[in-house]
Amino acid sequence: MTIANLQLQEQLDAAALPRLKHYIGGQFVEPASGTYFPDLNPATGQTIAEIPDGNAEDVNRAVSAAWRAAPEWGQTSPQERAAWLNKLADGIERRFDALAELESRDTGKPITLSRTVDIPRAIANFRFFAGAVLHTAGEFHQMPGAFNYTVRRPVGVAALISPWNLPLYLLTWKIAPCLAAGTCAIAKPSELTPLTANALAEIAAEVGLPPGVLNLLHGIGPQVGQPLVEHPQVPAISFTGGTATGRTIAAAAAPRFAKTSLELGGKNPNLIFADCDLEAMLETTMRSSFANQGEICLCGSRLLIERPIYFPVVEMLVERAKAWRVGDPMDPATQMGALISEAHRAKVEGYIALAQEEGGRVLAGGGRPTGLADHLAGGYFLEPTIIGGLAMDCRTQQEEIFGPVITVTPFDTEEEAVALANNVRYGLSATVWTRELAQAHRVAAQLEAGTVWVNTWLLRDLRVPFGGVKESGLGREGGAHSLDFFSEVTSVCVKV
Repeated sequence: MTIANLQLQEQLDAAALPRLKHYIGGQFVEPASGTYFPDLNPATGQTIAEIPDGNAEDVNRAVSAAWRAAPEWGQTSPQERAAWLNKLADGIERRFDALAELESRDTGKPITLSRTVDIPRAIANFRFFAGAVLHTAGEFHQMPGAFNYTVRRPVGVAALISPWNLPLYLLTWKIAPCLAAGTCAIAKPSELTPLTANALAEIAAEVGLPPGVLNLLHGIGPQVGQPLVEHPQVPAISFTGGTATGRTIAAAAAPRFAKTSLELGGKNPNLIFADCDLEAMLETTMRSSFANQGEICLCGSRLLIERPIYFPVVEMLVERAKAWRVGDPMDPATQMGALISEAHRAKVEGYIALAQEEGGRVLAGGGRPTGLADHLAGGYFLEPTIIGGLAMDCRTQQEEIFGPVITVTPFDTEEEAVALANNVRYGLSATVWTRELAQAHRVAAQLEAGTVWVNTWLLRDLRVPFGGVKESGLGREGGAHSLDFFSEVTSVCVKV
């Protein structure tokens, strides 16, 4: 092919790429900057879309659109809002297969995960809050000579910032309760995974959601996220992502006392006692370690194993990790796809190298997989990795890696297991494996974690509070907790 023909082909390829737009006030609009940047497929490294390079001017437009819609949306009945949420869920169901494919291409995760977890959960989020808003109740208290009741009103407008690991799943986890509470949303998805968020905006337009109720902004954190959380007319901020970014958001919100909900990082322990159901533990632990390439804030990255079973359990985990199928996310047989970006893979690889410097030994994985198909040569793949022999004060044991890397450590007593589990600055979740019910309750009560699973993992009831302690977050999401966050409550006292 001549240089001229090659340039023409590049132009044609570029013209074929979808170019996303912001969704503001019910309209898809170009970014104020007029510029775009590429969205890459992590499995191939190839550009699959162009993303608006948003800025503060776009933020101002979205805030104005949301506040124009807020008075009328806030006056709609719970029944009306529930009907809108169900329409959005219906729209996701209609596009189920297409959305699952978009999610896998945008994140590098296996298509089976998108089909069984991400898209079903997005539907469930809307369905759940459509029902929940119909069953909320205020408080009523009598006292001598008076009675008291509460009145709930929407916050008005909220900023919703979601991460790249579970894009539609976590974005709808914020949008659904926000809209259900009567508050208008300004959503900012990760710039690394914008495709399903854009599709949700298309669904909102298709079903006729009132303009300005849901607004969607694209762009990078410093240019869109920062002006959004600093905006004086944004009274509530819900963020899911890294602890460092959460700290920045908290600092930006504090001077004006904006409501903040922060679901942040984790360094989650799995406490494995010798009496556990071994096969169930092994199957679930592989999933909790390496599902979604380990890119889930709830993944169990520190395996604490009672000494009598330490060596056989590690041997069985190593055998399974070596057999784990890493490859094309679009292949239904694939168990682990590509990491989100080249930079993130380099970060994870840096922790593997650091672990060895700290005295650890790589028992499985540690490198990039070989034998992948040619079209995956530019992808960001990494093997499931197990590391042993590390002291608990090593950085690899203390810092969130957010990739397919776990450490294994023996313990001798229940007290030691709890101490090891709590010996980090995070406290998002933990998993306990034991057949002894009394031990399960006793250990769970001592763990510094927002969620403790016993003999299971990632089993969620959307009514229960979800969030972390210590540096894993601030506030709780789920059920009434989410509806409370997007509302303000007034107590009324009437003298009789």
